[in-house]
Amino acid sequence: MFTQRVTKITSWGRLGYQQLRSIFCTSFNLQTCNIDPPPGLFEPMNVPHKLLTGPGPSNSPPRVLAASALPLLGHMHPEFLKIMDDIKLGMQYAFQTKNNLTLAISGTGHAGMEAALVNIVEPGDVLLVGSNGIWGQRLASLAERIGADVRVLKKPAGEVFTTQEVSQSIQEHKPCVFFITQGESSSGIHQPLEGFGDVCKKHDCLLFVDSVASLGGVPMFADDWGIDVIYSGSQKVLGCPPGTAPISFSQKACDKLASRKTKVPSYYFDMNELGNYWGADDQPRRYHHTGPISSFYTLREGLAMLAEESLENCWTRHSKCALQLHNQLENMGFELFVKDKAVRLPTVTTVKVPDGVNWKDIADFIMKNYKIEISGGLGDTTGKVWRIGLMGYNCTEENVSRIIEALNNALSTLSK
Repeated sequence: MFTQRVTKITSWGRLGYQQLRSIFCTSFNLQTCNIDPPPGLFEPMNVPHKLLTGPGPSNSPPRVLAASALPLLGHMHPEFLKIMDDIKLGMQYAFQTKNNLTLAISGTGHAGMEAALVNIVEPGDVLLVGSNGIWGQRLASLAERIGADVRVLKKPAGEVFTTQEVSQSIQEHKPCVFFITQGESSSGIHQPLEGFGDVCKKHDCLLFVDSVASLGGVPMFADDWGIDVIYSGSQKVLGCPPGTAPISFSQKACDKLASRKTKVPSYYFDMNELGNYWGADDQPRRYHHTGPISSFYTLREGLAMLAEESLENCWTRHSKCALQLHNQLENMGFELFVKDKAVRLPTVTTVKVPDGVNWKDIADFIMKNYKIEISGGLGDTTGKVWRIGLMGYNCTEENVSRIIEALNNALSTLSK
């Protein structure tokens, strides 16, 4: 019947969508949809190439992008489980840890933050948060939502905490967990972590670290520094698409998890279940969720590239490029937001916006004319700084020169 009806039409090319739908639905006695498909889906995607030198994500190397196009495997296939095992070993290398409970959360860095929190903190637990930027604020907000007794040790954006300050605050509040951010991307701070583990151990407190903007770009020695819980993100120095979050728990953190009085409030983030899926216990692996197959491919390749370069060489490359950027910015007359050179984060540089200059006008000009991303501030630094990221594949001397050229041209053009 359908063929007979269609042959009465002289040309398919003259049929519009509505006509075709009417003929098809009438011929097969189907109910007609009330909502039409969006016209934009009939057009190809517009994905221009841009240099992503904001605070993240960063550009992915061709090798990582190629990995994302590999054939799909089943999430319990032995070949895929082998890839997961490779990822675990790569993350242990990146974190410099032997923690058995080391895995990748199926989610962004925010998922890593929440996964760590809901496993080690219960309602009523005292949690001390070191807050000198947006990520301490964000963690405190998440902790309040699960009923933790949140105490905040606060410092202005651009300043770091000392072991003495942390020790005094821990003695005062007696928390079971202390949280701090190693790479505070909202202010460009690189928080030193040496000594904090000893302080926490002395007071029977877990040390909980955010390394989303720092892992691979600055030294990290999770075991030697006594870090109990640490998480990161795939889209920064590792150069992978957003969507996976490396995370690791010490034995002390695992003991805290095992002694919970209440169930982990999230099944998706429950390390008792995820640990089994990642082969962290002595039981046969069982289904927990469908892992993001292609995203894990890319994380595996990003970690492989880090291993091939070596952590030490990667740290050095980021330090050298950041110093080149800092020197050229200061030669142009800019003032860096973080005054102490020793605690400037190599991966994300914060530059003070000069008086009378609109930060967004400059950023928009650079994007429009150079297809280069630089970002404004976040949280307490909103409207005060530009944030320039040099991470992973993007961390090259050539890109430093491109950024400086674009910034110089933007200022000279817009000041006329």
